[in-house]
Amino acid sequence: MMEDNEVDRLSKLPDDVLLNIVERLDIADAARTTILSTRWKQIPAILSKVVIVAGSFEPKHERRKITSDDIVRANTTVLEAARCILGRRAGSLSTIHLLCMQFYLGDESVFIGQTVANTIATQKVASAEFTIMTKVRRNCSVDELLTYGRQFMSFFGSCPNTFGGLARLTLENLRLGESDFPKIFSICNQLEFLRLQQCDAGNMSLLEVEHEQLRELLIFCSSIKRVDLKCVPKLTILKFNAFMSPEDPFCLGYVPLLQTVTIINTGLSRHKMLKLSELLGKTAISFLHLNFKCEKIWVKPEGRKQLLPVFHKLRLVNLINISEECDLTWTMFILQGAPALKELCIMVRDHLCEMTTGEVRKRFTYSEKKDKGLEWEPSSPDFKHHNLAEVRIYGFQAEDKFMRYARNVVEAAVNLEAMNLYRNPGCDKCKHTLPGQWTWTEMLLIRDKINNGMSSHARIHFPS
Repeated sequence: MMEDNEVDRLSKLPDDVLLNIVERLDIADAARTTILSTRWKQIPAILSKVVIVAGSFEPKHERRKITSDDIVRANTTVLEAARCILGRRAGSLSTIHLLCMQFYLGDESVFIGQTVANTIATQKVASAEFTIMTKVRRNCSVDELLTYGRQFMSFFGSCPNTFGGLARLTLENLRLGESDFPKIFSICNQLEFLRLQQCDAGNMSLLEVEHEQLRELLIFCSSIKRVDLKCVPKLTILKFNAFMSPEDPFCLGYVPLLQTVTIINTGLSRHKMLKLSELLGKTAISFLHLNFKCEKIWVKPEGRKQLLPVFHKLRLVNLINISEECDLTWTMFILQGAPALKELCIMVRDHLCEMTTGEVRKRFTYSEKKDKGLEWEPSSPDFKHHNLAEVRIYGFQAEDKFMRYARNVVEAAVNLEAMNLYRNPGCDKCKHTLPGQWTWTEMLLIRDKINNGMSSHARIHFPS
């Protein structure tokens, strides 16, 4: 407990300074500050951010399997915290810029929803967000998915005004009926952000999206055959993680503001090579992120003529987790198709901490030839790129294929300012097994091999 004189000194601070201090605290600690003095008791009434997360008020304990009693206790605590914090704001003229609630799907969800609905109706709330978790978080059975789906739709039907006021929504592990997604999109008409993790209308089902306000859509559902973005006029960010269908994972309709596309997938033998010119349709994106998960490359190199309509505004490309088995020459098709590209980032590694090995690879038909179909020839032998300014390569090695690729890029990118070459970054589990910093000898040797016979202004760096 603070000494009285310390509390007094803090209490003399202006409201905006006190507010800044309290808003940096966990909501549980913020609630506890109300006991310090009468002045501090008023602070919750002017909080601009209210973030209440299941477990915030619980003592930390060892990780174990969550029980139904744990969920009831966690949700009850969230409900009590919401009523306490939001109740003290009754009549407050200050705006809640962010009201964020994270809780479990359960019988108590309705009461949490009603509390938030009352706040939205009676107070100024700029942005409200729900993250709704399920008891089983990973590897749910079909029965669990169906049960959670029914639970959610019951909750949803009980609190339409709540969901109609949400700006951000994260859902997980729901198998819904065919008409449920259209109902969700219709009632949640203020949504700007939606994250769906293992949510579908059945295995290999289609998901159609029509929404006037949605700006950011994240899909983490390998069981969905295809997402049809029919009319999402304000969508700027699309992230698609994991697809099992051998066809295109999504179809872009009217998405005139789409700027950023991220696709993450483990390429299996059955996956076809995606043609970005066809997949991205009539869009003209600025940022492209592709993560190959150290497995088969599932993007087909294409010519400048095919790519220019969708790549002419492209500024940044990240090609992440390319297997060490693959040559890098194929990635030059990005440069040829994207004349405005300013930054290219490549990561090459076989990350064994996350890769599937052994018999499981055969059972799930992992591709043993990871660079199949990557044959590519430049459209012009003297191709030059005039806008590329920076290249970053993670997992660079002093091998011929890396040297050859680096030379090709430096030679083509006539205005390149910097090429940053990193060792394999690894993760907390494996980084101690990887090579350490570059030695001076290695750096000099690599620079000489890349620059040999060329006059380039590009600086070659070796960051840690």
